[in-house]
Amino acid sequence: MLLSVAAFAHAYHASIMEVKVNGKTQQLEVALKVFTDDLEKALSVGQPRAITLGQASPVEVQPLIAAYLRRTVVFSGKPGEDIPLKYLGMEKENDAHWLFFTVKLPRPMQGVRLQQRLMLDLFPDQMNIVNVEANGKKQSALFRDGNEAQVLSW
Repeated sequence: MLLSVAAFAHAYHASIMEVKVNGKTQQLEVALKVFTDDLEKALSVGQPRAITLGQASPVEVQPLIAAYLRRTVVFSGKPGEDIPLKYLGMEKENDAHWLFFTVKLPRPMQGVRLQQRLMLDLFPDQMNIVNVEANGKKQSALFRDGNEAQVLSW
């Protein structure tokens, strides 16, 4: 019984990404909230042992998170022009973690294309919600299996 309770710690799979467009620095400031157990499962794929964020050292975990984000969250300008992200760190909040990173825009832009595949390969019901704040306006987008890429304009 205890195993089944732990296996169903939450009934849905979702992430929330908050993107703020900073016109002064020409960068996107991003905070991404994910359930801890889902993140651990994603980071454990291909590793010799399961990753547990509360027990693993930051030296071990930080590069894994940065690499996972670079594979699953891709911003681009023109086709073929991927814009690299810079992973800054994470913060625990109850049963979730906030992941922080920035994306330096190569020039003044009125939007980007976002391919958001975070955990879509692990959970068929995964929903990735993206909220963008720019120029005093807010917009939201929903990324799911079959709808992994969208243009975000501001």
